[in-house]
Amino acid sequence: MSLRSLLRVTDLTPSDLAALLRRAREYKANPNLSPDLLRGQSVTLYFTKPSTRTRISFETAVHRLGGLPIRVGTDDLQIGRGETIEDTACVISRYSRAFVMRTFADDEVERFDRAATIPVINALTDGHHPCQALADLMTLEEHFGRIAGLNVAYVGAGNNVTHSLMEACALAGANVRVATPGSLGPDPSIVEGARSLGKKLGVSVDVGDDPEKAVANADVVYADTWLSMGDPEDERRLRMMALEPYRVDEALMAKAKPSALFLHCLPAHRGEEVSAKVADREGSKLFDQAENKLHTSLAVLDALVRGTLEGAPRPKRG
Repeated sequence: MSLRSLLRVTDLTPSDLAALLRRAREYKANPNLSPDLLRGQSVTLYFTKPSTRTRISFETAVHRLGGLPIRVGTDDLQIGRGETIEDTACVISRYSRAFVMRTFADDEVERFDRAATIPVINALTDGHHPCQALADLMTLEEHFGRIAGLNVAYVGAGNNVTHSLMEACALAGANVRVATPGSLGPDPSIVEGARSLGKKLGVSVDVGDDPEKAVANADVVYADTWLSMGDPEDERRLRMMALEPYRVDEALMAKAKPSALFLHCLPAHRGEEVSAKVADREGSKLFDQAENKLHTSLAVLDALVRGTLEGAPRPKRG
């Protein structure tokens, strides 16, 4: 395995993904596995929007690896006052060992990565959330003992979580069925890429608008918040109306296998995208997912800082 940056799930190969999940399991079993990996070094975490799980998991991971996490926002850097992303990337590359970026446009993290000489981690953009998908897969692997062959259903609005989940499941050999309103579907180009990847690996990626069809006989049912930060009020009302039939409640969960898990990347809004009974049922793994973001963050930092887990490093993109 070799990585230079992690911007989206498809930066990984199936063997890369398996190696990262294996490393995450090792860190979960032994949180202080590499306490000196970042000794005397810092990792800059740039967050342009609020975060609970992603921010705290990465700050904790950097600390456990012996490094100093430096969290900055838009008011702390000069990007918002005229400095280019490229100049900022060049400067931070001379200070920090890695850069974790949670922002809006995918273009921003891509530009930073092209200019940087240090690893860059996408901690969420409008298009992708690869770190969440790694935690999701780790949770499935822990519960089922495997990922390949599982049937995963996603119900709700198509978004960055949907995109990364489709890519990650296809890469790991799981079938995915997505149900969204037509007006709120996932990006067609990302869907097509995930389908193509799944076809090569012998799994299916299906997108439609029928939640019952998506959930039928599923091993896993996944939901995400219906509203995004910064949505205008009139758009919020329209989204809520369109998504009302996509609430994951007891009746919808009954269409899945009796043993089906419920996943949600949090924060969960009980009574909106999921009922309280489903969110708090025994088969709900929300907090396992949240915990596993820490272990997968450790694994990603480990791989990027070392430059490899096995084999030679890949050339830098750009």
